[in-house]
Amino acid sequence: MITIVDYGMGNLRSVQKACEHVGAPAQIVRDPQAIAEAERLILPGVGAFRDAIAELRKLELVAPLLDYIRADRPFLGICLGLQLLFDVSYEDGEWTGLAAFPGEVVRFPDQADLKVPHMGWNSLQLTQPNAALFQHLPPDPSVYFVHSYYVCPRDTNLIAAKTDYGQPFTSAIGSGRVFATQFHPEKSQKIGLQLLKNFAELT
Repeated sequence: MITIVDYGMGNLRSVQKACEHVGAPAQIVRDPQAIAEAERLILPGVGAFRDAIAELRKLELVAPLLDYIRADRPFLGICLGLQLLFDVSYEDGEWTGLAAFPGEVVRFPDQADLKVPHMGWNSLQLTQPNAALFQHLPPDPSVYFVHSYYVCPRDTNLIAAKTDYGQPFTSAIGSGRVFATQFHPEKSQKIGLQLLKNFAELT
């Protein structure tokens, strides 16, 4: 069973349907105990960092999320669910994140030929090609992005994939059985479904 965290800021049903499509039952929860007891946990997210971290605190989900991640249990953050894992975001101010990993969340720089948000399909350069999440993928797989901010991990060993958009940026991280992606697997068709299948099969 995959447990999807509901804190009011994710396309929950799309993630749930994608999991079910690859044969993985998925439940949507916002209860701290359900998070603590999860076999596999997905933290999705769409929207503003400030509102997201405020909701996680309001629902008392911060402690169980951190306990889960620090125990190296199967975890997948998606989009905002990646950004929330870091120390601080500079999206419309300065906001403290979950601080599961050291680093910051910054905006793409303004460039004449660069549209922000970064929206659409782009390819991954896998820097952890042997990671369990990336098994059975073709070289340079293409996935779907929608974001204006990206993470800058302080520990470069954490970077599992990079993508170029005016500059290279971190598009996925991996540490043990904890993964997170800036792109949306649930919108990335065959590649995204394979990623979710890989996640569902993590032991």
